[in-house]
Amino acid sequence: MKKLAALLICLTAICLHAQPQPPKTEIHNKQLKLTVYVPGENQFYKGVRFEWGGWIGDLEFAGHHLYKPWFVGVDPAERDVAFRPEGIVVGTNTAMTGPAEEFQTPIGYDTAKPGDTFLKVGVGILRKANTDKYFFGSHFDVVDSGKWTVKKTATSVTATQVLGGPGKDYGYIYTKTIRLVGNTSQLVIEHSLKNTGKLPLSTRVYDHNFLTIDGLGVGPDYSVTAAYDIHPARPIDPKFVHVEGKTGTFVTALKDGDHGAIGLEGYGPDAKDYDYTVKNSAAHVAVHIVGDRPVINAMVWSIRSILAVEPFVAVQADPGKDFTWSYTYTYSSDSK
Repeated sequence: MKKLAALLICLTAICLHAQPQPPKTEIHNKQLKLTVYVPGENQFYKGVRFEWGGWIGDLEFAGHHLYKPWFVGVDPAERDVAFRPEGIVVGTNTAMTGPAEEFQTPIGYDTAKPGDTFLKVGVGILRKANTDKYFFGSHFDVVDSGKWTVKKTATSVTATQVLGGPGKDYGYIYTKTIRLVGNTSQLVIEHSLKNTGKLPLSTRVYDHNFLTIDGLGVGPDYSVTAAYDIHPARPIDPKFVHVEGKTGTFVTALKDGDHGAIGLEGYGPDAKDYDYTVKNSAAHVAVHIVGDRPVINAMVWSIRSILAVEPFVAVQADPGKDFTWSYTYTYSSDSK
């Protein structure tokens, strides 16, 4: 029996080792080192919530790791996040790391009947399952994910999705580039959405920014500062956060199933207000995020293992037109 058990353990280890690894690449300069997962067979992200144009699995800066996984496991039966004795477990659609982006408003969902299709930009054509209101954690079968191509350099990764085309109701060329700026501590994420179909592409996209600085957990060392005075539209929970002027600060460590949220209302109609800084005083690290489009909504969502600043922008690409947007991340440290 002991020999049989040992043999089974060995066979299990061999099978696990033989499993194909998700396609990924590494880009770096003198200050930043990134692991970037790319779309393809056995890709890192299996869900249909976030777009598929590349995912940052780790970013190393000044000896710190900023985008490590914030959950211990994935359970397809979960619709979002579950707090279990073994740790935080997420559903397939939520199992994401890094500056993850979602085109939150699916196109054609509300008018589609069960069995019909709708569009999730950056994912593809999906099939509607029932008459339920759209929920990001629901499973939808992928009917057509288009064709993805990936180009890599030492300091950049570009993924392009071609879906549909002339004569089709929906068609587009979606391009996303993750690139480092020289040998600075700046990271730029650039996007282009060219509408090649017959119908307009009208949606909105937000960046979830799953920030996990050294796995320190969310608490009083964290603060979020906007370019404007913050006026939350809904009351905040004073047990967890405090807002004064342009800054929201966590006042206690989040634990168990605590949620800390801050509505970041107060932005104006200009792109200059897409400007947020997250600081962690224990790690002496700050992340400055600037976008080139106006903010139409923004909030902070956090649990004990993650802090996410979520700015939204409107996306409108009429037939034959191209819509572009970008984010610039600057990482800094005040450690001696």
